[in-house]
Amino acid sequence: MTLEELETLTSGSQELVAILEKYNCLTGPEFNIDQIKAAITEMAGACIQNNEECAVFLQWMEEHEFYTSPASTKFHGNFKGGLAVHSLMVTYQALKLAPAIFADWIKSKTGNKFTFTAEDIFVSCISHDFCKAGFYSTSYKNTKDVFGNWTKTPYYTVKTDVRNLGHGNESMLLLLEAMPSYIKKRPVLEAVSRHMGFSDLTDTEKMNYSNFLSNPLVLLIQLADQSASGWYDY
Repeated sequence: MTLEELETLTSGSQELVAILEKYNCLTGPEFNIDQIKAAITEMAGACIQNNEECAVFLQWMEEHEFYTSPASTKFHGNFKGGLAVHSLMVTYQALKLAPAIFADWIKSKTGNKFTFTAEDIFVSCISHDFCKAGFYSTSYKNTKDVFGNWTKTPYYTVKTDVRNLGHGNESMLLLLEAMPSYIKKRPVLEAVSRHMGFSDLTDTEKMNYSNFLSNPLVLLIQLADQSASGWYDY
């Protein structure tokens, strides 16, 4: 990655951050999903170079419950629309952190091995949890309210007919379904596939995991994901 490419990534990241901050849609505890959707749509249009794939990418989210699914059953984003909120928060964290992380990385011995754009950061962050879109169903349990009366309380569970090849890998495959040109962007696919770190790997995958750490986008998405879910109350 050259200094010129770093400058382009930095300016592109700052442009996307400015778009997101204009919407001011990540301040909870209540979230306006229409504003979340509008921010993602404008950011996608500003950075994704392939207009046809941009349209398919946005349409994929509309058709696969991305804007209505929770991000988990009981942890961060365990509410309707939580997946979109979490994904955009991860994007925000990554775009803010990227200039400093990439400026440091290009000084390393692998600094000329890859190159990245703001589009790569945006796409990998928004898609990192695509496997959760349409992944959950709503069930009900009997609980007592403050007056001691029994009531039906909704909660999320994983659909029983789900077929999933693994958290990161499934999201990577769904990204390729929407944007097939990314088959040529292995470093981006690695970032989506390995965004959970060691917690989502088989024993065989763990043996060669250190090879992925030369890819700064892997570490950036991991940090953005952890900080988004750990630092913010949503």
